[in-house]
Amino acid sequence: MRWEDMRRSENVEERSGGMPFGIGGGMGLGGGAILVVVVLSLLLGKNPLEMLALLSGGEGPSVQTQSVPAGTPAPGARPADPQREFVARVLGDTEDVWGDIFTRMGKRYEPPKLALFHGQVASACGMASAAMGPFYCPGDRHVYLDMSFFQELSQRFGARGDFARAYVIAHEVGHHVQNQLGLMDQVQAKMAGASERARNELSVRQELQADCLAGVWGNSAERRGLIDGHDVESGIAAAMAVGDDRLQQRARGYIVPEEFTHGSSEQRANWFKIGLNSGDVRKCNSFASREMRAQSGGGRTQ
Repeated sequence: MRWEDMRRSENVEERSGGMPFGIGGGMGLGGGAILVVVVLSLLLGKNPLEMLALLSGGEGPSVQTQSVPAGTPAPGARPADPQREFVARVLGDTEDVWGDIFTRMGKRYEPPKLALFHGQVASACGMASAAMGPFYCPGDRHVYLDMSFFQELSQRFGARGDFARAYVIAHEVGHHVQNQLGLMDQVQAKMAGASERARNELSVRQELQADCLAGVWGNSAERRGLIDGHDVESGIAAAMAVGDDRLQQRARGYIVPEEFTHGSSEQRANWFKIGLNSGDVRKCNSFASREMRAQSGGGRTQ
């Protein structure tokens, strides 16, 4: 992946000042427990963000925020970290691609901010920790990313390569696109008063659409020669690695499809490939798909 050729975004923030996230009285989570909240949410059939909100109901410690253009260290700071540079350049490329797409739609794209944090961070959606993995908060239009997740993605889930990491960022940016287009508000309206099973299905459809939108960005990157076939395989592997079925199987040894909130590995890979193959936002209507098992249209293999 030729990420060095991508434009560097200036919308990356580094946040510090948070304490390690604790559950029920201050027991901090170590690196080995990075997915504990996700696991708990899957066991209970809940949305991970809802679980986090319950666990962090009190007012969290103060968090200082400093906006620093990635790759431009503040006075006295250490030189730019390659991982931070990677994040800033992938984010910058998503800004360019979605800016062009929105212009063709007669709209104006307003890029999200991306907050890098360690341990714990405060957001408009509540306190969040590394255990949550990357997430998008519509309340403040920020993507939140603890860099340790990339290591988990590679070592624990076997999704290696630069494009696997890029897929994660592009998926969260996909949620921002949904938010700007008013799709998130529509989903929230439908969830109001719905049964838990119906809410889970709407959540799955929303996540699958974000996977497809990530693929739309990947289509542009591929057409410009920034990624190749090996990168594509890496991205598909990442989409499959975070499927609800794999996470449930890992957490408790069996699968309960009715409790999915993000989609199965097959669903996530398929919708990512739909966007990757077509480059067409209109193909990403996961809400119109009867069984959410839309096929990629050929041409891609895992």
